[in-house]
Amino acid sequence: MLNTRFDFSRLRTLTRLLNGADARAEESRPGARVLCVASGKGGTGKSILASNLSVLRAARGERVLLIDFDAGLANAHLLLGLAPRYDFGHILDGTVSARGAIVEGPAGVSLISGGVGRHALANPTRRELELLFEALKPLEHEYDLIVVDHGAGLSYSTVAHLAATSTLLLVTNHEITALSDAYALYKRAHMVNPHIRVGMVVNRAPDEALALNAWERFKATSFQFLGHHPELIGWVPADEAVSRSVQARKPVSLTEPGSRAARAMAKVAEWGPIDVARTTSAFYERARKALR
Repeated sequence: MLNTRFDFSRLRTLTRLLNGADARAEESRPGARVLCVASGKGGTGKSILASNLSVLRAARGERVLLIDFDAGLANAHLLLGLAPRYDFGHILDGTVSARGAIVEGPAGVSLISGGVGRHALANPTRRELELLFEALKPLEHEYDLIVVDHGAGLSYSTVAHLAATSTLLLVTNHEITALSDAYALYKRAHMVNPHIRVGMVVNRAPDEALALNAWERFKATSFQFLGHHPELIGWVPADEAVSRSVQARKPVSLTEPGSRAARAMAKVAEWGPIDVARTTSAFYERARKALR
């Protein structure tokens, strides 16, 4: 008579071995490249640049996640024409996982919103940041590129990200106040991360002469007092097409791709270091350790 008994202990052993192999394969797979986008001063158009850059990279076929880390004052969802049901606050209170908070936007770009009107999120505690970083870490193996859009200034979360990242896109304007605040952020970034690669964009410039003059002043000051300076990625002209796109809640790269601003942003999106913006270990594990 045929023996139909099945040895379930062997099945369990085989399942454990397969799960272990899957876990090891996941750990060995390169994580997402991470690009931090920051500015010293508000009103530079940083979020507009970050959202357009994300859409442009996603349109190239990359799996792109935009994280709006301007917690409590987020606006990336508005620029992408989205209405997320969940945000950082829901991740923190356990309502949803980080993956569950993701919404899909134009060109296939994914977004996690920092939330709007949540005053408690404007200055998250160390414990809250640890929880957020831990929640975001699994997503690193699901995307090719993660773009982190920071709030203006040097918040606790921004400094932790700067300490962990390999690549920073620094956004400024030609005005002296914007340049001064950008210098403070650049200086701080190198204090917490001496090996960080920084590229600068002079955004919303009236013309090329003013943009390049602003860059020369920034470069000279940085070299004089720090002994180094960022790389100039380019400049983006002030353009009414951007204002129209904001009102339409669609990225200018999609609404008016032939406009001067959209063409300039497309060049920013081609910045070479974005293609190699990886860290030697999990990015959000590095950021979590930087909180200590």
